[in-house]
Amino acid sequence: MAASMPSIPDLIRTFQSGGLSHDELLARIDSTLAVDQASATQLADMLSEENTRFPLPPGVYEEVLRRIERRGATQFEDGGEETRVQTGRAGMASAPSLPSQAPASDQAIGGAEQTKGVGDTLNGRFVLEECLGVGGMGTVYKALDLRKLEASDRKPYIAIKVLNVQFRGHPKSLIALQREARKAQTLAHRNIVTVYDFDRDGSVVYLTMEYLSGKSLNRVLRAPDFAGMPYAKALPIITGMGRALSYAHERGFVHCDFKPANVFLTDSGEVKVIDFGIARVFQQPADDADPTVFDPGTLGGMTPAYASPEMFEHREPDPRDDIYALACVTYELLTGRHPYERLSANQARGAGLKPQRPKVLSRGQWRALRAALSFDRATRTPTVARFLADMGTERHGGMPMAKLGAASVAGVLLAGGLGYYVWRARTTQEGQQPAAQSASSAVVSAPPQAAVTPSATPGAPPSAQPSEEARRERALSMQAVTPVLARAPCSLLSATGQDHALQVRGYVAERFGIKRLKEELSAVPGVQTLNLDVQALGDDKCDVVKLISPYWSGRRSATALTTIRTRAPGAQLTEGTPLIVDITTPPYDTYVYVDYYMADGKVVHMVPSQRAKANQAPASYTAAVGSLGDWVISKPFGTELIVLITTPAALFDALRPESESRQDYLRALDRQLGPMAAKHGESHIGADMVQISTNPR
Repeated sequence: MAASMPSIPDLIRTFQSGGLSHDELLARIDSTLAVDQASATQLADMLSEENTRFPLPPGVYEEVLRRIERRGATQFEDGGEETRVQTGRAGMASAPSLPSQAPASDQAIGGAEQTKGVGDTLNGRFVLEECLGVGGMGTVYKALDLRKLEASDRKPYIAIKVLNVQFRGHPKSLIALQREARKAQTLAHRNIVTVYDFDRDGSVVYLTMEYLSGKSLNRVLRAPDFAGMPYAKALPIITGMGRALSYAHERGFVHCDFKPANVFLTDSGEVKVIDFGIARVFQQPADDADPTVFDPGTLGGMTPAYASPEMFEHREPDPRDDIYALACVTYELLTGRHPYERLSANQARGAGLKPQRPKVLSRGQWRALRAALSFDRATRTPTVARFLADMGTERHGGMPMAKLGAASVAGVLLAGGLGYYVWRARTTQEGQQPAAQSASSAVVSAPPQAAVTPSATPGAPPSAQPSEEARRERALSMQAVTPVLARAPCSLLSATGQDHALQVRGYVAERFGIKRLKEELSAVPGVQTLNLDVQALGDDKCDVVKLISPYWSGRRSATALTTIRTRAPGAQLTEGTPLIVDITTPPYDTYVYVDYYMADGKVVHMVPSQRAKANQAPASYTAAVGSLGDWVISKPFGTELIVLITTPAALFDALRPESESRQDYLRALDRQLGPMAAKHGESHIGADMVQISTNPR
């Protein structure tokens, strides 16, 4: 009696256990596909389910999926009749590129369902270079954008999700992808992948989004030696996942397929939630004139091990469905095991399974996690914010999430909400060079009244000035740089030097000028290469500079910086543009103050404020202020400042008014900062600022 042909799941398990090589797996897959009576859709579903249980390397998954799709492209799904064609005929479209193991007879003619893979180009613009992963809707590739490359863009890569053939065959798949793009574009959050657009190339439909360098959480959890992560190390991941879901829930969306494969950990330490592809609207916005008539949930996309019992019962989606999935992922992250042995919720409930308490959790944290793992929606944790709070990710006294309600502040900012999200910083800000790496450094914060004298070698009469060649060959001395920086009034300047290269960054008064600063620094003995990263400041900013100069982060080491940066390219913001700034705090607990110095002489207090009262930050944290995109620029326009101050104790006993005159606020700051510096030391007060230009649309 002949032995039965192994199924695709059987082959995958054999390959995973080492029983088949890469080439042997593909050859056995081809043999199985030749006789298997299941449809391409059924086979792809089997592959996806098996990959969820025992993940394949992305490249292997892609090759197997393409073989399934090619078979689907040459078969009638209903009757199973195979269509054999002659390839390469005149007038026919060329077939897509295929792996070397694939027989030529498997290629599909133009007009049939085509597949796209590594090496192919979409719409003559996007070159698919690498398979990054797979999901229920399609395969994600790293792609080179030829248009960006032509424009010499420093970041020419994007990510592209190409829909699977069986998904494209669904009559509502185009609507699904269009809705996914639309939903994802509205979910503008630091912990959610940025989606750009969707398009098609013939029958191939795809979605473009930001390219992330890193790895999926699924790869971390499936590593052979992974046995759980310490709570402190897991904390930023849990927090990032939770904040992404909480943000989506506040806007009326449930992810509906949250799992480790849909969480991405970037190389810079950020957490990104991806694939809101089957997310369904659970509450209709009152002003939505385009009601949702298509429910992506009808495509049947969910992962059994992370789906709530209610999803199997086809009940209306609810945020608590995502909370169940988040709890499963959290348990797995802390222990290395799925709480219910990767069984579905219905199977686990039927078997009476109960998860064991992770050793790394306190009793209170275990109660919180156990409540989120409840099989009953009614007793499950009601919100992600509650789950995070009960798990202790928002530590007592730490910086919690805060919102600024809808308001128009002094005609400058239309504040629909202030999102204040915190995560642990892993590296210094991109582009920062720690001062400790330089051979020598000098930092000068020059007060506005500093005298200005002509450039010259200190202490030498004009007749004694060295020749240009001799001056440049001398060793660079930072002692010679310091007096030049000190002569610039109303400035915040720091300098680092190594060999004959000098780098200066910060701010210099317009009346002194960047050109003059460059000329005087170039004349310093030993300077052969001068790099300036300096902005000009108007005289109206001198009062702010004078106040923060003793505490400016430019005088601190890179590990103790208080910094603020804007995300707007060139710090240029136009009317209606969201204002988002990223801040970092020093390596000790601090109170955080973020203030917007407006062009009309007023100050708006962003943090703390009446609607965002909490402003305590744990050590070495970073935060995004305005990450919800709800601070919107409006008139008056001009050159403005956003200032960050961190202090070891609260500056004020009560909240300041929502906005006030700059003079009043600077006087109040001066009264508080002086005594605080005397008590705790200037080094325990940090300050930084960013200058922005606001313009009408």
